[in-house]
This record gives sequence, C-alpha cells and structure tokens, in this order.
Amino acid sequence: MLDVRKVLVLAPHTDDGELGCGGTVARLVEEGAAVTYVAFSICETSVRPEFPSDILAREVQAATQTLGIAAENLIIYRYPVRHFPQYRQELLESLVSLRNALNPDLVLLPAADDVHQDHQTITQEGIRAFKHTTILGYELPWNNLNFAGAAFVGLTDRYLDRKIAALRAYLSQQHRDYFSEDLIRGLARVRGQQAGQRYAEAFQLIRWLIP
Repeated sequence: MLDVRKVLVLAPHTDDGELGCGGTVARLVEEGAAVTYVAFSICETSVRPEFPSDILAREVQAATQTLGIAAENLIIYRYPVRHFPQYRQELLESLVSLRNALNPDLVLLPAADDVHQDHQTITQEGIRAFKHTTILGYELPWNNLNFAGAAFVGLTDRYLDRKIAALRAYLSQQHRDYFSEDLIRGLARVRGQQAGQRYAEAFQLIRWLIP
C-alpha cells in the first residue's frame, strides 16, 4: 500500500482513531508497518455513571490490540475532554516529543475541517509539529461539515471486520449512533465505490512528501 515503515495515529479521544482509520491501521499493521497510537484524553467526565470513570483507558487497550497494535505502542495522555484549546502549548510540546522520539513516515489525524474543538486543536498543532511529514486527515462524518476525500485506502472484508471488532471493545460507547455497524459498513461501501474498491476509508490529503 503505502511505502511507510512508521505510522503515528493521533486520536484526540479514545476511539477516534478506530472510527476514522481503523481499517487502514489494520492493513498497515498486517503489511509490516510499526503503528503507534496516541490517545490524548480518556474522557473521564463523559463516561456514563454505570461505568468506571477510567473505563476508556482499558477499552482503548483492547481495541488497539484488536487492530494489531503492540501494547507498548499505545500512548495515553489525560488531557481534559472538551478543553484542549486551553492546553494548546502543552499539547504541541507533547507532539514535538512524539516527533523526536518516533520520527514517523506517516501521521493520521482528524481532518482539518472537523468542528470539534479538541479535534481542531490536535490537527492544528499536529500540522505544526509534523510539518516535514506526510499527513492524512481521517474522516468523522458527524464532525465534518465539509470533507474533501482526496486519498483512499482500499479495504478487504478482513480489515473492515477488524475495525468493527475493535469498536465493539468500547462497551461504554455502544449507545452512540456513530458506533452502528450499519453506518460503519455503509460509509466503507460508499468510499469503496468512489475508489473502485469493495470497501475503503477516505482521507483528506493535508501533506504528501516524497523524499
């Protein structure tokens, strides 16, 4: 697929990476890339009262392992959900530290037109931190008022099934409409049709570097 050896997935909140690019991650891992997944918040204040407040820390571990990401390649920060703009400088410093430690070939982060304030902050500061790296913006339709999908990654049934299995690990989030398997499969079919594939995930092309 892509000639990349080191991939960095930036997820403002646990589950964003799986929702936006879980199938692509499963494919990249299978094709030999070392994928690091970074979640910046476990959203304690948004968890339903019937679950422990830190449940998402455990769920993201199970979900990323389902995609094939090694346990040591999962990094979890605990920035407060919905308040990322207040921590912009600290987030940038975290991103620069990740860049220096990992030097990835490809960064996957939320699309630049995502309206969620936390997503916007990670994308804006991610572009600053990784200005010399190929960057693709993943799609979260419920947050994208506009989305220009200029890059597509074809998925087989196996990769899409793995994405859906990873999302099932989020027991605390199954009440959310966008976790619907029908929605996930339907969007993959639409993007696949656009790309001439059975299934696909679409990405905003933010930066493409050919050394």
